[in-house]
Amino acid sequence: MRAPVVSLAKNMFIAVEKYGGTSVGSVERINAVADRVSASHQKGERLVVVVSAMAGETNRLLGLAEEIDPEAQAREMDVLVSTGEQVTIALLSMALNKRGIEARSYTGGQVQILTDNVHGKARILDINAARVREDLENNRVVVVAGFQGVDEEGNITTLGRGGSDTTAVAMAAALEADECRIFTDVDGVYTTDPRIVPEARRLDQITVEEMLELASQGAKVLQTRSVEFAGKYRVPLRVLSSFEDGPGTLITHEVSDMEQPLIAGIAYNRDEAKVTIRGVPDQPGIASRIFGPISAAHLNIDMIIQNVAQDGTTDLTFTVNRNEYAQAMKLLNEIAQELNARDVVGDDTLAKIAIVGVGMRSHSGVAAKMFDTLAAEGINIELISTSEIKISVGVNDKYLELAVRALHKAFELEGDVTEETLTEAQEA
Repeated sequence: MRAPVVSLAKNMFIAVEKYGGTSVGSVERINAVADRVSASHQKGERLVVVVSAMAGETNRLLGLAEEIDPEAQAREMDVLVSTGEQVTIALLSMALNKRGIEARSYTGGQVQILTDNVHGKARILDINAARVREDLENNRVVVVAGFQGVDEEGNITTLGRGGSDTTAVAMAAALEADECRIFTDVDGVYTTDPRIVPEARRLDQITVEEMLELASQGAKVLQTRSVEFAGKYRVPLRVLSSFEDGPGTLITHEVSDMEQPLIAGIAYNRDEAKVTIRGVPDQPGIASRIFGPISAAHLNIDMIIQNVAQDGTTDLTFTVNRNEYAQAMKLLNEIAQELNARDVVGDDTLAKIAIVGVGMRSHSGVAAKMFDTLAAEGINIELISTSEIKISVGVNDKYLELAVRALHKAFELEGDVTEETLTEAQEA
């Protein structure tokens, strides 16, 4: 997306607010959102409101498509599922107009959210926000359908699950908004999922880097691409509850070392699968011949491990989302035949767990403590991946909740992790 060019009056406070499916899941809840938006508008804020489809609506539409054709064309699927958000924007605009607040609703195509042509997983390329800017200048509330856009040929596209978050942050970037607020059914970002660990703690703030790692490792609070946009365009981002007042969690670009804990949180993803192509030649260009077709099929790869055998061959393992497992296995079997590989094996019972924290950059002992904790619970680690601020492991999914609880306790995430927390691991 191009750097934003904005002509709005500098004295206007512009906020983009996003409400997810649960937040607009009924007429009663849509009215509650209208009340909240009305309160912000009365404070003098100029507002763009991005909404998802009502809770359950997208699944209902997918179910209808399944009954017609389980292998329906991706283009038509996008036309179908994009209608859910169109219902919500109209209803919310009606509720605001009834309250005496002039509101206008727009689909992604009407705003001219331009995307590429990858149906179901489209990426935003540009936003022509001229109509939105004009409405804000005239003190209207603009209600935008999340999750959708159009490609260069005018075809409706969708951004994938959680795409309304990306729409909101991209709109905030295009308008140089003062704040982007993501309203959801939780009151902020937690150290881990409170449904698994009731003692999990809400974070007052977290860095964009940490939030990006948590989102990419499975945390459901924000879509990964929305955090990428926030980081790239330095959008001030806050996660809040739709149902209760509170400060939420501020996603910051800089936090002082004195305020930053070593570990910010633990993320997990149940929907992992691993595939292995065994006995391929260990020579230059092989990895490209394997991953080229995988990339062309738009399969998202996470962890990659390569093991070289003494006979001059190598085994290459990587993980994909579980709903792409069958497609990955089929494609890899075709590649194996071309490369004369020995065979292809897979496992769709994998779960991924990651610990994340910018403090890991300057402190040792984190990995050792993580591995010791899992070993003490009898949990075998099948895959390991690391970055400067993240360590993620793959384990059998039956151990997921046990592993998350054990790690949350070991790293004392009910309170900030300190250097003393790691003393035993460092000495070991």
